[in-house]
Amino acid sequence: MTRSARTRLTTLTLYAVFAAIVVAFVLVADWPAIKSNFFLTEGFTGNWRDMVFVGVKNTILYTIVAFVGGFVLAVVLVLMKLAPIAPFRWLATAYIEFFRGLPALVVILFMALGVPIAFGWRPPGGTVGAGLLALMLVAGAYMAETLRAGIEAVPKGQTEAARSLGINAPWTMASIVMPQALRIVIPPLTNELVILLKDTSLLFVVGLAANQKELTTLARDFMASGPSAGTATSLMFAALLYLAITLPLTRLVAWMESKQKRSR
Repeated sequence: MTRSARTRLTTLTLYAVFAAIVVAFVLVADWPAIKSNFFLTEGFTGNWRDMVFVGVKNTILYTIVAFVGGFVLAVVLVLMKLAPIAPFRWLATAYIEFFRGLPALVVILFMALGVPIAFGWRPPGGTVGAGLLALMLVAGAYMAETLRAGIEAVPKGQTEAARSLGINAPWTMASIVMPQALRIVIPPLTNELVILLKDTSLLFVVGLAANQKELTTLARDFMASGPSAGTATSLMFAALLYLAITLPLTRLVAWMESKQKRSR
């Protein structure tokens, strides 16, 4: 058997295995139970206003606030890490390694419960503000490393050319290096935005008022009350809404990465 024939045979076998798995799932699945537990019509028609106008709105708002705060923090951290003064570099490195090594859930609990107990200070905005501050701290650490990689990807010759023309170092960084670095890191920063959007679901641990609830908290509440109580329809509804937000973003990232590869 030739090599191409073996390749075709392997491909056909894999397609056959995939088709067999799909057919087996269709035949074995309890479709009436799936419909009544995950796709109850009353769960969609009765809860959509709260899920969309409260859950989706708050989820997007929390994501934007955490992303903007994390990005500003990341810019400060990366400038400290690239500074010629060693203590600044040590401090930025210690911060980044510390917060990248902790689960976001631990940081949220620490800011909402640990800091008020230890220092008698509560972050502005109550428990939601504490949770968002925690998400900013964690996101800032990850985005700082992304920005650093983008800055280091800018050819050093451009910095040297700017300095030779008499442009000082801060203005070279602000007007020449940083714009190019941001263009390079837009895809990974968009990935960070998607991760932050999903991490807003962790805010439920701090306790949210009725008008502060994000998608996951609302879906969990509707599992116990409302027209879809006792089923997982609200969770399925929340999952579909998350996908409606994240899938366009992930496809946008794939398109930008493809465009960057073609331009190289």
